[in-house]
Amino acid sequence: MKLKYIYIVLLGLGSTSVLAQQKTATPVVVKADTAKKVDPLKAIIAKNTIIKKGLFNVYQTGDKYYFEIPDSLLKREMLLTNWLVKVPGGSPKYGGEQMGQKTLLFDRGVGKKINLRVVTLGTKADSTSTIYKAVANSNIDAIAMVFELKARGEGDRSSFIDVTDFLQKENSFTKINDEVQKRLNLGGMAADRSYLQKVSVYPINIEMKSVRTYSATAPAKPTPASPVIDAAKLGNAITLEVSTSILLMPKTPMVPREFDLRVGYFADGYIPLSDGQQNFEFKSYIVRYNLMPKAEDMAKYKKGELVEPREPIVYYIDPATPKQWRPYLIQGINDWNEAFKAAGFKNAIVGKEWPENDTTMSLEDARYKILRYLPSETANAYGPNIHDPRSGEILQSYIGWYHNVMSLVHDWYMLQASPSDPRARTMTFSDELMGELIRFVSSHEVGHTLGLRHNMGSSSLTPVEKLRDKAWVEKNGHSNSIMDYARFNYVAQPEDNISAAGIMPRINDYDKWAIKWGYSYVGAKDVEADRKIVSKWVTDSLKANPRLWFGGEGMNNDARCQTEDVGDNSMQASEYGIKNLKYVAKNLPEWTKEEGDLYKNLSQMFVQLVNQYNRYVNHVTKNIGSVYETIKYPQDEGDSYASAPVDKQREAVAFLNKQVFETPTWLLDENILNKIGNPIRYSSVRIIQERQINAVFSDRVFNTLYMMEERYGKGNTYAINALLGDMKAGVWSELTTKQPIDQFRRDVQKAYVNALLRSMKEAEIGNNAVGILFGGTQAAEMLPLTTGSDIGALIAVHLEDLRKDLLAATPTTADADSKAHLQYVAEYIRKAMSKRFGK
Repeated sequence: MKLKYIYIVLLGLGSTSVLAQQKTATPVVVKADTAKKVDPLKAIIAKNTIIKKGLFNVYQTGDKYYFEIPDSLLKREMLLTNWLVKVPGGSPKYGGEQMGQKTLLFDRGVGKKINLRVVTLGTKADSTSTIYKAVANSNIDAIAMVFELKARGEGDRSSFIDVTDFLQKENSFTKINDEVQKRLNLGGMAADRSYLQKVSVYPINIEMKSVRTYSATAPAKPTPASPVIDAAKLGNAITLEVSTSILLMPKTPMVPREFDLRVGYFADGYIPLSDGQQNFEFKSYIVRYNLMPKAEDMAKYKKGELVEPREPIVYYIDPATPKQWRPYLIQGINDWNEAFKAAGFKNAIVGKEWPENDTTMSLEDARYKILRYLPSETANAYGPNIHDPRSGEILQSYIGWYHNVMSLVHDWYMLQASPSDPRARTMTFSDELMGELIRFVSSHEVGHTLGLRHNMGSSSLTPVEKLRDKAWVEKNGHSNSIMDYARFNYVAQPEDNISAAGIMPRINDYDKWAIKWGYSYVGAKDVEADRKIVSKWVTDSLKANPRLWFGGEGMNNDARCQTEDVGDNSMQASEYGIKNLKYVAKNLPEWTKEEGDLYKNLSQMFVQLVNQYNRYVNHVTKNIGSVYETIKYPQDEGDSYASAPVDKQREAVAFLNKQVFETPTWLLDENILNKIGNPIRYSSVRIIQERQINAVFSDRVFNTLYMMEERYGKGNTYAINALLGDMKAGVWSELTTKQPIDQFRRDVQKAYVNALLRSMKEAEIGNNAVGILFGGTQAAEMLPLTTGSDIGALIAVHLEDLRKDLLAATPTTADADSKAHLQYVAEYIRKAMSKRFGK
């Protein structure tokens, strides 16, 4: 029966008066045609809607954007990463740098809602354990955003949500991170000058690019970390181009490999919980690609035959890269195949040129790993990765290659290698030489993308004299790892006739071993089973070959683990390095000569030469008060910590006395200085000398020497009094030789006294902790005696003895300037000590 009208009668249960009112009420009439359901999809998918299909289908209808989320992807974990794409000139942050990362998932909310949750991985437990329920109850993922369900997709298998505001407005997922805001001095976002630029969709990722403008001001106190940016100074605004990426993670995480401190991998981690556990212990696992043999090759792999991986690691070269450098970048990538052979794989990593005519491929597609060429004046390169926080599996990776990295390697190579390699004696290298340098940097950065950290201790395993042995060094290389900052073999002398094979870094024994340990497939079912196998590999390998030692990032107090150094003895290596620098300095005016240059080249390279000299000196100073740190597990032999040998520390002081505190006149060549600098400018030689005095007489050195003597006993370590005696013998040698004291030496000697007075004060305040706690610094200074340390007393006695020696030497000093200087310093010490102790 068809009804033309539907009558709706409101009935209630109540008093008769209410019933009477209802009987006389006018009926509400609704036409049947208007009661039909309106298809909400038609409001989303219109005639002019732009549809992009991929991980989520993205629909753009006018100024509205919608995600179509398949039900199969609800509760699937994804990584959201924010990047800087373009920045203003002068920015301390650069295009290509990551700004933060979150793990997220979408799930159904209450009613017609879709939740966006932030996933945290702090603790986890095996699902078969009783404690699993407690962990689940204690780790609910926060609902960060809620979206209205606008429609269901065809077949009722997907959900449409409006993401217009999510894409166009800043929120907790897409905002600029705190570091960038602080360093660029950013204020609020200007909505009228900010917009969504592009949304690109691919099978496993979505890329959203935006242009954002922020209010900005020049910092009141500029620093290198937060400089004045012209855009902020002139327009009170900064515009950035940023990208937000959503990347689908594997449904089932790969089996992690537990991090081992003895092998240099980047790591991530969590706190595992179990029923039998009695304390909390942070567990971490290495970051690496999921490299596995093909199923049909598994038997061959287990027998030790080289096989190709199921999915090789392929890096494409950005088509913006100059063509002459592409083959060298590719070689730097492919060089790692030698290391992967140690893990049982051949053709495991491949470098390729980007197929520019293939319209099916995009540089933003997360399935492709890219070496991105960045037209920046920054002299650097870097190799980040995005990995699964549940397992450490690398999911997305690229190499950032700044154009100006070539100036960096040019200066390094000219200063360190030109005595041995005539090709380096010019301001413009041949394409062949520059290509070799690019290849080395490429290999180093690829190592980072594979999960490897710097191994700053590797180069210390090579005896210095082997660096001058042509046959040995050309066969074995000057550093055991390309992941060290060993740069080039600056020890080799011109007469050694060592070729580039013994000068340049290469992928070497440590790198091969680290790849073998991290990438060998063992087929373990869980992380604990895997750990039992691979942990023993490290113990056995290091016992058999100590040259496989991982020395860390060089952030500790171990002189063996320094950046930019080579060889097992900093003093010997630096002496050879300085000998080469003298050779370079003598020839620098000729090598830097170019028509119309106005000595810009000479100035640039002389500054770099002084910086290189300073590096050599720093390498030596680090040996004084050094503590050797060698990570050991209970099953390993030997101690983890030891004081640096006394003879090496004394050798370091002797080097400084000769090469630094005695005026390095070779750096005062008027043939160079009169062409590049006004004589009224402060001398870099003075700066270096004063810095080294301060470094030797520092809290680090004094406290370390004091504690080492406390631990190992008097006479078994380099004592503070021994250091002071050795320094005095060198810096104040004129007290016995009666030689005139030149201007630079007089400044060194004044710096000596000032540094000791400062260290004495710091020792007294630092150890009088009770005075600081209850009465502040002033109260601590008023305490009659320094507690907890004799450092202040030892320095005070040394200064008093020095004052007496100065007074004794003054009458027999013939040079008038020197005599006046000694009298002045003696009186200066007297006044400083009187003020300190109230005498």
